Amino acid sequence: MPEPAFLQTAIDIVMRAGEIQRARQGSGYRVSKKGTTDLVTEVDLECERMCRDVLAERFPDHDVLAEEGGVGNRPGSRWRWVFDPLDGTTNYAHGLPIFCASLGLEIDGRTEVGAVYDPSRRELFTAERGRGAMLNGTSLKVSDTTALIDALLVTGFPPGAQRGVGDLVAIFAEFLLQARAVRRLGSAALDLCYVATGCFEAFWEQHLKPWDVCAGVLIVEEAGGRVTGMDGVPFDPAAGHLIASNGSLHDEMLRVIRESRADRDRARTESA
Repeated sequence: MPEPAFLQTAIDIVMRAGEIQRARQGSGYRVSKKGTTDLVTEVDLECERMCRDVLAERFPDHDVLAEEGGVGNRPGSRWRWVFDPLDGTTNYAHGLPIFCASLGLEIDGRTEVGAVYDPSRRELFTAERGRGAMLNGTSLKVSDTTALIDALLVTGFPPGAQRGVGDLVAIFAEFLLQARAVRRLGSAALDLCYVATGCFEAFWEQHLKPWDVCAGVLIVEEAGGRVTGMDGVPFDPAAGHLIASNGSLHDEMLRVIRESRADRDRARTESA
């Protein structure tokens, strides 16, 4: 069972990051590019420095994996904190208030604690393995929707999705046809949290990084949801793809993706 200090530390860090994000919205900040469409701001870097400083002080034998600075200097540690200092950077840089800070703690390779903070809405999502998921202290539970046509889904496209977009668009189109509606918010961590609240029935995405999903996956699972790879195998954060659902719709989600890919493979074969 995780120590209480671990969850409190996760909460402290994501809320401090949220304070930085809100403060810098008014004071201004520099934006630069990591790729053609992949942005990084001074705020990302400032939040990450804060996180590393807090963890170095409280848990000097723990490792850190964070979006901007990579792995810390204790790669053999049993404990690894996985931090996204500003998930939804593009939204943030454009003034769209859909962004957050996300922090999870892995112990012996399994996520045990997670916290996600949305400073725009003052919403704090938390989870401890075996103890459930919470939003501002209130227990979370996934939706009980059982029909895909009644489901509100959410997905995301990674930076640089202009390349190799065919599979992404084909799957997206199938879900547009078979679900009630599909949204794209631009923050994988919040997408996962909203599955946990029941706002969305399911989320799928490819080309994810561990810091995008570490905390959010635990929050979904502790709210009663199910998470696997997009191929149905057990979720592996290193694989970079997932489906997170309310459980009831999970097999239907897998079916749609499987059939969409089979249709594309068949079309490529016929045109060769």
